[in-house]
Amino acid sequence: MMSKLKVEPMKQPDRIINYWKNEKFVVVCIIIFGLAFNISTILGPIYQGKLIDSIAYGPPASSVIILSVTYIILIGAIQILRYFKRFYIRRFANSTSSTMRLMIYNHIMHKSTSELCSENMGNLMTRVISDVDLCVEGMRKFTTEVFDTGVIMISYLVSMFVYDVKITALSVMFIPIAMLIAERLKSVIYKYSRDYRKKGSEVADITYDIIENSMFYRAAGMEYKNRAKYNQELEKLQDQAIKANIFENSMQPVYNVIAMLGIFMVIYFGGIKVNHNGWTVGAFSTYIVMFTAMAVKASKAAKLFNSVQKAQVSWGRIKPYFTEYKTKVNSSDIYNGNTTLSVENLSFSYEEGRGKIIENISFEVEKGEILGITGSIASGKSTLGLSLLGLYPYLGSIKIDGKELKDYTECERSQMISYLGHSPQLISDTIYNNITLGSMKSITSVLKDVCFDEDLKTMPDGQDTLVGNSGVKLSGGQQTRIALARALLNKNKIIILDDPFSAVDMKTEEKIIENLRNNYKNSLIVLISHRLAVFNRIHKIILLNSDKTTDYGTHEELIEKSKLYATIYNLQCTE
Repeated sequence: MMSKLKVEPMKQPDRIINYWKNEKFVVVCIIIFGLAFNISTILGPIYQGKLIDSIAYGPPASSVIILSVTYIILIGAIQILRYFKRFYIRRFANSTSSTMRLMIYNHIMHKSTSELCSENMGNLMTRVISDVDLCVEGMRKFTTEVFDTGVIMISYLVSMFVYDVKITALSVMFIPIAMLIAERLKSVIYKYSRDYRKKGSEVADITYDIIENSMFYRAAGMEYKNRAKYNQELEKLQDQAIKANIFENSMQPVYNVIAMLGIFMVIYFGGIKVNHNGWTVGAFSTYIVMFTAMAVKASKAAKLFNSVQKAQVSWGRIKPYFTEYKTKVNSSDIYNGNTTLSVENLSFSYEEGRGKIIENISFEVEKGEILGITGSIASGKSTLGLSLLGLYPYLGSIKIDGKELKDYTECERSQMISYLGHSPQLISDTIYNNITLGSMKSITSVLKDVCFDEDLKTMPDGQDTLVGNSGVKLSGGQQTRIALARALLNKNKIIILDDPFSAVDMKTEEKIIENLRNNYKNSLIVLISHRLAVFNRIHKIILLNSDKTTDYGTHEELIEKSKLYATIYNLQCTE
């Protein structure tokens, strides 16, 4: 029963009913134990009344003992049923929460790069964490209260009518009033809950920004200003939280009082019935317990309306993130071929309708060659490298082994192309895990290729040294070389390196270039750099000019035909 839950994808995750259908066995157990527990619950007050009568009217002591033991056993059995009901409801909630997160994760992983770049991170974090929790909590409460309120209220009501029709009819007439008030407040609670969730997303986004840029804000002396702004946003969030919770929580005692008004009818008419020998003291006690329990359950049913409204707000926010589960299909074709990269009339813009950053670029590179890309500031060097990943829509043609880049699946592209961007983007883990990303490969040779083997000897924990996004214990050059080792590890068909030598010295740069030439002859390497010292050792070069024209050729050819290239190279390489 306590086995580990296995989280699996589901069909039509944007239909909330499917989450109950997805847990058929658990739901059946909830129904069985829910019905058994809530129906048998009424036996507690009944036997309690019988026990009171046995004591009050003096039957033999043995009868009292038998009734007492029976009552204790009955209560124990009822609580066991309650345990199993709650266990399976909690299991349903945990499984549903995991399934929702899996579906949202899968949806995010299949978003295009442009969609991810436009995503509000604070809003996304709130949806994935908080909104899922609120939605699942609403589903759990609904599932619970269907039995703990609905079934048990019906059980109590039927039993009370058996005891007395008139007293029951008069005493329960206030219960629908409490539930009606709660139902009418749904729209108000929905509005305030929606505003609260929205403000929570905004605060989460501000928090994410402050953490991500904490060093910059500290250096720029903006901490005081940011703190004041953050406090203002927290105050607004607090106000929204108060408004969102005041009707839900502060109205609970009001619902309870209204539902309990019928107790006066029970005491008055029940007392008369006891005095006229219509009821025993035990029967009167049983009836009061049943009425009180039903009134309390009715007030909880009113609260349930409010919880469901909050869940609906969260469901509306996360529903767009629920799409059919997608798997990444691999193809063995990507491992075949001689590896050629052919680009014709490539143009690129990050947003449709905006000016093109690169325009009409053409070149061709083969396996074993290194293509250098350089140019002036803002000439589109990094953009050209990104366009070769196929993450953004592009104009023109990019073909790998004769097949258009956009026709490969995302998984195929990731297995053909490895990429190192401007930022090392290290994860908070060991050096080994940062390079292998779970592949369990040896990193000894690749550490030598990036000249990190000597650095590693100075670290007591070696490959198990912990690092992170902030580069803990590592210099900028060390961070870059670890990220470079990650890009080189699998020796993919195409390796794109964006400014990998900006934080390393010239001697180390020369060694790494030589290692790339000697040890990666089955790969095609694209090297983007503004440093040209090693460009005389690479095969082909693209020079991007500020007017969006390009010069293409070998180092020697560009020295002859491009005054700009010759000038930059001579300036950088002058001793």
